[in-house]
Amino acid sequence: MRRLAVLLLTAFTAALTLTSTAGAHWHPKPTTAAWQWQLQGKIDLAIEADVYEVDGFEVPAKTVSALHRKGRRAICYLDVGSWESYRPDADRFPESVLGRAYAGYPDERWLDIRRIDILAPILRSRFDRCRRKGFDAIEPDNIAGYENKTGFPLTAPDQLRFNRWVAREVHRRGMAVALKNDPEQVGQLVGRFDFAIVEECFAYEECGKFSPFVGAGKAVFVAEYSEPLAAICDQAERLRFSVIHKDYDLFARPWEPCFP
Repeated sequence: MRRLAVLLLTAFTAALTLTSTAGAHWHPKPTTAAWQWQLQGKIDLAIEADVYEVDGFEVPAKTVSALHRKGRRAICYLDVGSWESYRPDADRFPESVLGRAYAGYPDERWLDIRRIDILAPILRSRFDRCRRKGFDAIEPDNIAGYENKTGFPLTAPDQLRFNRWVAREVHRRGMAVALKNDPEQVGQLVGRFDFAIVEECFAYEECGKFSPFVGAGKAVFVAEYSEPLAAICDQAERLRFSVIHKDYDLFARPWEPCFP
């Protein structure tokens, strides 16, 4: 009987700890202040940005700690919707979940996100890596596969189920989670995600679709590659979006923010 009581107490304590951790994660508020997105090259800590997004595999924990010492937040970039041949865990993905090549990226293939049973242990390991390194948040990339030619008959409900699963798993690890693009599902997902990271919403005239995040008190971080900032910063200020101009390769520089 005593052993049973101990087991029950242990289980209750673990559940309470998980709940407390999940509720304590970072909640970025709407801002026009600059952010930085660097996925290639040595991380340039001299960029004056409050928020950095960097690669979850390539960037070591000591760099995350260095960002924190400077008072900055660190977002862990991970691909969850497509397979990358060059990642150290690439051989864990069975052929059955690998779809068509990602257009423009010959080393990537779309994943069958319906097979959460297969993908879950692999992605959980990735989320755990971000947590161990001390990241504040995760940006799960390629979470709008249903809009693309993936090689699988993915539907909008399939995508919603997968995206909600991703958000839940990240929150269980005490980190914030970003909605990456996926403008058509913002209304259904804004309550599950803590902020948005968007590529070229000004170029594609989609920025308004992400306004529900600001309405919910959540930040929207935007990267534009082609639109000149002079043409969009006034609108960015009205929308309360944080906007930067970058090159597609996402080295440290060039880096041009709408507002410092």
